[in-house]
Amino acid sequence: MFGLLGDKPAIAAVEAQTVIRIETVLAKGSLTRVERRDPPKLYHKMTVEQLIALSPSFRWKTYFAKVGLPSLEALNVETPEFFKALNSELVSESLTSWKIYLRWHLINANAPFLSSDFVDADFDFYGKTLQGAQQLEPRWKRCVGYVDNDIGEALGQVYVERNFSPEAKQRAQKMVKEIEDAMGQDIDSLSWMTLTTKQHALEKLHAVANKIAYPDKWRDYGALTIARDDEMGNVLRAREFEFHRQLAKIGKPVDRGEWEMTPPTVNAYYDPQLNDINFPAGVLQPPLFDVNSDAAPNFGDTGSTIGHELTHGFDDEGRQFDAQGNLRDWWTAEDAKAFEQRASCISDQYSQYVIVDDIKINGKLTLGEDVADLGGVILAQMAWQQDTKGETLEPLEGFTPEQRFFIAYGQSWCSSTRDETKRLRATIDPHSPDKYRANGVVSNLPEFQEAFHCKAGSAMVRENRCRVW
Repeated sequence: MFGLLGDKPAIAAVEAQTVIRIETVLAKGSLTRVERRDPPKLYHKMTVEQLIALSPSFRWKTYFAKVGLPSLEALNVETPEFFKALNSELVSESLTSWKIYLRWHLINANAPFLSSDFVDADFDFYGKTLQGAQQLEPRWKRCVGYVDNDIGEALGQVYVERNFSPEAKQRAQKMVKEIEDAMGQDIDSLSWMTLTTKQHALEKLHAVANKIAYPDKWRDYGALTIARDDEMGNVLRAREFEFHRQLAKIGKPVDRGEWEMTPPTVNAYYDPQLNDINFPAGVLQPPLFDVNSDAAPNFGDTGSTIGHELTHGFDDEGRQFDAQGNLRDWWTAEDAKAFEQRASCISDQYSQYVIVDDIKINGKLTLGEDVADLGGVILAQMAWQQDTKGETLEPLEGFTPEQRFFIAYGQSWCSSTRDETKRLRATIDPHSPDKYRANGVVSNLPEFQEAFHCKAGSAMVRENRCRVW
């Protein structure tokens, strides 16, 4: 990148090492990804004066004033040790070094939107070297991604009008309600949880807000200028728009109707601080979800996703937040210990799986997702059985309804991943590889064993079955 900016090779090499040196120190002052999964470790409420005392070499009051926040009553400093490391670097590194560092960050953040040399260099490292990708995505795909990132709800409004029917939303809402009912039954039936904690769990479950397909109120982009002949300017203005939109929230009531994903997104999420589950229209589309299909594949695929997100409210992170989204311990010590014992079974299971070469899953990093995967399928199957109660379910294309439920779940994880990407994700991704998100889950389920007539001791039947929810 420095070379593309016009710096001679010898100078660029020194500049690159300067960036690496600063980044390494800052990284050492950061929490690991496993540590960041523990919510209390990310909560350190401070005054501006306390933040200044933590890192006095950074002119915080000047910074806040310049961004439009001249007065702040309090703020959350997620990682105090990082700001201590930053302060030591501000003291030890020269002004020239910081200019080099900031110059690189500026060009690195904007390389995808510049001329082909910068685009290719950016892809060569982040795409090819880190992930093994061989070709840059076509320009139209990248452009759609940029539009989705910068004005996603404007794009989403058109997407929903063209591609998402009211019937699909109603069907999804019905499925969510049935899976929430299943979780209520599951909580009631738990042998390892005491009545007091069950009551708090049910209170939280009944308070979960369901967001289906798209926001009730679309975001207003009227203050953002988009110009056909100014791609880089569009990107910078969109960032500035979003920056000030976020700052404008300070001191105001929480907007519980806001979405963190755009409607076309093929994904879903649970927000522990809002206690809501969110399913964009993009994930409620064939082949994942089909209003014209029978119940078995819809529950096996999308139903398991719904159950997954709902279970996140009660995984090792989510369980630390209450019904209103506050970080509060509502568990008895006895029940917390019982939860941890059951969760450790899952962590131990996944830590044995090989991702690539001799790299195994970090079961502590993936624990929340692994717990949610298992709970999601269990809840989806409970809800599916209740949904079809009293019906005569016939085989289709040579498979029983029970088999088709699990086949749909397995198909939801069909993927092809390069080894470079596997190595990268092993370090940074809180999700297990897709293969184990399928096989690791169903090997714990006697219902799967029965559906496919698996014998005890076979690869898809675990002797020490795990289950939390």
